[in-house]
Amino acid sequence: MQRRNVLGTELQTCSDEPLTGYHRTGCCENRGDDPGFHIVCCRVTVEFLDFSVSRGNDLVTPVPEFGFEGLRPGDQWCVCAARWAEALEAGVACPVVLGATHVSALEFVDLDDLRTHAVSLP
Repeated sequence: MQRRNVLGTELQTCSDEPLTGYHRTGCCENRGDDPGFHIVCCRVTVEFLDFSVSRGNDLVTPVPEFGFEGLRPGDQWCVCAARWAEALEAGVACPVVLGATHVSALEFVDLDDLRTHAVSLP
């Protein structure tokens, strides 16, 4: 399993609170078994969350049976690379933590676009 980020260094944790990642490890890792490629570490915004809901992926409403409390603006979350690219095109891309975004995200989005939206880990 390649644990590299888009900068070519070791993949950092995106968020432990809320616990994110396809496998809920806190990392936006790519093990090859995630059909949604949840590999972009984002600091979600109201605009991005609203956009995601409009595309059929409600990240706001809690789903207690899956231990999901719902996201609030400012939470960091591993989002689908294709959804982030779609949000970028729509002008609502949320900030990205480059050190916690998996290198395979570069198959979906350009590094320059990610750098334009980059923020640091808190």
